[in-house]
Amino acid sequence: MKITIKEIAKLADVSIATVSKVVNHKDQHISELTRKRIFDLIEEYNYVPNRVASSMITKKTNSIGLIIPDITNPFFPEVARGVEDYANLAGFHVVLCNSDNNPAKEISYIAMLQEKMVDGIIFTSSSLRKNSSKEFLKFQIPVITVDRDIEDLKTQGKITVDNINGAYSGVSYMIERGYKKILHLAGPLSSKPSVDRHKGYLKALEDHNIPYDDTLFYEGNYTAEWGYTGAKEALEHTIAFDSIFCGNDMIAIGAIKALKEFGLNVPDDIGVVGFDDIYMATVVTPNLTTICQPNYKMGYKAAEMLIELIKNPHRVLDDVVLKTELIIRESTK
Repeated sequence: MKITIKEIAKLADVSIATVSKVVNHKDQHISELTRKRIFDLIEEYNYVPNRVASSMITKKTNSIGLIIPDITNPFFPEVARGVEDYANLAGFHVVLCNSDNNPAKEISYIAMLQEKMVDGIIFTSSSLRKNSSKEFLKFQIPVITVDRDIEDLKTQGKITVDNINGAYSGVSYMIERGYKKILHLAGPLSSKPSVDRHKGYLKALEDHNIPYDDTLFYEGNYTAEWGYTGAKEALEHTIAFDSIFCGNDMIAIGAIKALKEFGLNVPDDIGVVGFDDIYMATVVTPNLTTICQPNYKMGYKAAEMLIELIKNPHRVLDDVVLKTELIIRESTK
């Protein structure tokens, strides 16, 4: 028979509130003798706290939701790891949801997480979402967005990186290395990071007096399959280019595969630069020159911000914009 907190309190000759404080480690003013008596009874009777009942009283579950768009993209597991590491330190559990870049699935996860009474949500939207919708206005708990900002979604905090300057530094480096006809294989322009990276690409061309050629811009998605398809299409259409600036590292990996199939050498024939610095950037041959964004730090900082909001609901937090870093490897000459 399962023992209750009321029975533990009776056996220990203390109040239910005292047992609850000991179980939840909020027992600073309770004597060591009383704590030991309660813990001995918990061990003897194998007492398991009823967290559901407790959450109904406190309105807190010490859990947060994390919605990411694509668990197969190596960028997002590092974000998730950062979230989980800070959450664990703070005594919170993380409920992970993978939306598969499906806006409808995002909405269902938002509803489910709130039904599960998570205390807050960290959210990276689908790259296919063009704007928020009425469902997104139904958040009853704190929300922090990471990486992909949604302009008309009101949140309590945002963690992004400086995508414009990141792209600018990468394309400028390519130009300085002698590349002049730079093909841009972009992610979807429904995604703000893609838009900002294209802005950085354009700014670098302008500042180096290179005219923009719209035949050197291909819009796709953030997958290696798209990188392969986009590069292959450009090669088959005999578009003159000497390098490729890619919307992320997965696109770059796919593009390198296509270039090799056409008998082209990277970087001697075609230079390639990615964006993200996922672990695969050092595994692909040649190792990928890329713009590093601190994905682990993004997740860690997002969890820190969210839990601070949960503990102090009226606190106003500034949005955070993290810097990128150009990582030079072997895919550029």
